[in-house]
Amino acid sequence: MMTTDELASLRSTIRDFCDEQIRPTARERDRTEAFPGAILPGLIELGVLGAVIPEQYGGVGLEADGYRVVMEELGAADSSLRSLVSVNLGLVAKSIMRWGTEAQRERWLPGLAAGKLGAFGLTEPGAGSNPSQMTTRAVKDADGWTIDGAKIFITNGTLGAVTMVFARAIVDGEDRGVTCFLTPQDSEGYAGTQIHGKLGLRSGDTAEISLEQVHVDDDAVLGEIGGGMKVALSALDDGRFSLAAGAAGLAREALEVSLRYAAEREQFGGPIAQKQLVQELLAAMHVDLQAAHGLLDQVVVKKLAGERCTLEISTAKLFCTEASVRCADRAVQVHGGYGYIDEYPVQRLLRDARVTTLYEGTSQVQHLIIGRLLTGENAF
Repeated sequence: MMTTDELASLRSTIRDFCDEQIRPTARERDRTEAFPGAILPGLIELGVLGAVIPEQYGGVGLEADGYRVVMEELGAADSSLRSLVSVNLGLVAKSIMRWGTEAQRERWLPGLAAGKLGAFGLTEPGAGSNPSQMTTRAVKDADGWTIDGAKIFITNGTLGAVTMVFARAIVDGEDRGVTCFLTPQDSEGYAGTQIHGKLGLRSGDTAEISLEQVHVDDDAVLGEIGGGMKVALSALDDGRFSLAAGAAGLAREALEVSLRYAAEREQFGGPIAQKQLVQELLAAMHVDLQAAHGLLDQVVVKKLAGERCTLEISTAKLFCTEASVRCADRAVQVHGGYGYIDEYPVQRLLRDARVTTLYEGTSQVQHLIIGRLLTGENAF
């Protein structure tokens, strides 16, 4: 746990980097769908790509309070970069830390901290919110496993080093259940194709992956054979916390740029900040942001105490992501016609916010998770 002064110093350091290295290039990268490769060395030097990885594996070892700060600041500056980092850490590194053998930790964690990115390969063209429809198969053979299948919407799927591929483990013709395999992206038969034309997160590496006779050794299994859904669900808890914090950062950015614009823009004889209905928009954004911060506080307290907090995480993910859409939409309204072009960042914020309600469990799925945890009844 960090002190208040330590958290403030961390936030200032990350925000300064964002102001100097990320915000000035965000618009052009969004326009051209350019991967932010030139920014990665700075993130590595700051320790951002190894933020939650223990120091013994080359990371910084931040706990939930510090990690939240990093995600908020990256989410405010550029959600494409926030997504790259949160998948690398929240989904992949944390999963290897929790479920991996010591050999797997030593093999993969130092690389993840040093910019050899990880990807999380769960979603398939025909299996999104319902992973029971997964068709990717890993057949046991004499010296390992042979994987065949396809994945889609995979962040870091073509420019990373390793993908957590979830597949049905077939042993002697028997389906032993969904299993996670740490699959090097340079494996023969692994092919990733970047997806372009996205509404938001346009400078991120989002991929469709084809797996054709991809061979991995027995030591690629993360966790137990048939235990893949336990790995996936624990990873999604960590990923949803990352996403909620990043969405709160985006909402804050929407409010801050709107406050500046409202103070500068003059209409009807004075700044629009004087107008009641503009203040109504700004006030609503502030209320959403304060509520988002309170929900994130609850998650951080439980995480620091080592308590399970799936209910609090799903609640925060649901509210923070929906609030980010509302805040970005209001920011466009405050900016008027200028909000509809990319001279100002608010239209990018709105486009980037929209996807947060879809991935790592849609808002509708979060309602069902929350309902199940409240009632004990499964409505899936």
